Amino acid sequence: MAVTNVTMEVVQSEYESLRDSFPRFCGCDTCRGDVLVFALNRLSPHYVSTRQGEILTELSLHSDQEKAKLDVALLEGFRKVALAPRCGAKPTQL
Repeated sequence: MAVTNVTMEVVQSEYESLRDSFPRFCGCDTCRGDVLVFALNRLSPHYVSTRQGEILTELSLHSDQEKAKLDVALLEGFRKVALAPRCGAKPTQL
């Protein structure tokens, strides 16, 4: 049985959607990972074991309220990581 954290998949997808909005953000693997970890640590995980459960959970995570929470966590992650990138990139204010 495969167990999937749907929140992680949705956060990764939303990161890609928002990334272009921040052209000065480093975006290397380290910075990307730091933003994802920051956001995921502030959101509830949603584990599923079936494709049907995955679809239903994705639909609930795309509700306006859930998407707003997700975007706030990601935007805050972008801002914090940009101010103190661990990869050695120059800190920047977004």
